[in-house]
Amino acid sequence: MPRRHPDSLHFNLNWQQQLSEAFTTIEDLCAYLELSPETLPISLEAAKNFPLRVPLSFAASIAKGNPDDPLLRQVLPLRDELVDYPGYSVNPVGDIEAAVQTGMLHKYKGRVLLINTGSCAINCRYCFRRNFPYNEMQLGKQQESLVIQQIQSDPTITEVILSGGDPLLLSDARLGQLVNQLKTVEHVKRIRIHSRLPIVLPARVTDELIKILANSGKQTILVVHCNHANEINERVIDTFNLLKNKGITLLNQSVLLKGINDNATILCELSERLFNIGILPYYLHLLDKATGTGHFEVSEEKAIALVEEIRNRLPGYLVPKLVKEIAGAEAKQTISG
Repeated sequence: MPRRHPDSLHFNLNWQQQLSEAFTTIEDLCAYLELSPETLPISLEAAKNFPLRVPLSFAASIAKGNPDDPLLRQVLPLRDELVDYPGYSVNPVGDIEAAVQTGMLHKYKGRVLLINTGSCAINCRYCFRRNFPYNEMQLGKQQESLVIQQIQSDPTITEVILSGGDPLLLSDARLGQLVNQLKTVEHVKRIRIHSRLPIVLPARVTDELIKILANSGKQTILVVHCNHANEINERVIDTFNLLKNKGITLLNQSVLLKGINDNATILCELSERLFNIGILPYYLHLLDKATGTGHFEVSEEKAIALVEEIRNRLPGYLVPKLVKEIAGAEAKQTISG
């Protein structure tokens, strides 16, 4: 592992340097969190199948000495990942079938999704693309012009979604080039970016990145991914204040996860904290059934009851839509009791 700076110095580094110092071994993460690996149901095999990766900016919000911390449970490789759950697969939402060419998925009318990179700043253990064949399917520089041409030739496409992996792991220069190309496509009205980086690595939101998003020439929507209010620390708050002040639409999507946020009080607190920093709680996803994630599943029946309880406590605009994705469906499926 690279030499680790004290926390106070680490956060003065640029985002690439902070990313290079992310925890990549169970031993180092546990040492930082004052936990003994021998007392935890960890699995080196699970970490081999899907590597551990946790930036210090996220780890710093995990309570030290607490093996049940809800943030730790999202990132720690466990033996449960090796259990074969019925109905789980390596392609749970039909991404592979939706690929119309390398790096571009076309699932829903009017929207295309670009797989810009296979990398993330953090490897969440419940990731629905943890088994995705990025080596064959991600959008490289050579394919980028072909994708832009295809978007240009299809006037029904009004929104382009940048995804991954995490598209904000692209450099400012590469991201700016892509946005500038999309700017020339008149029928594209919106650019939507799905990213966890503003939550887990807030230093990624540079002045140049904000400039790129604010000057895209399109309606720009940043859909962030936050599952628990404890993920929102002061650095995250400062980051979203910068984005909000530039008029970028901010939405959040969460995944309902057993033992992490499957509690109405926790979900209400998340909605309140998100809205306080200018982010609208938008989606609450049922778990996508990717191989290795079955221990996180919350039943649809319990999910409906949780959302009903939230609805009874909060104003409607703070209640996220409960949804699930079904391979081959024409849209995400909204779930109601």
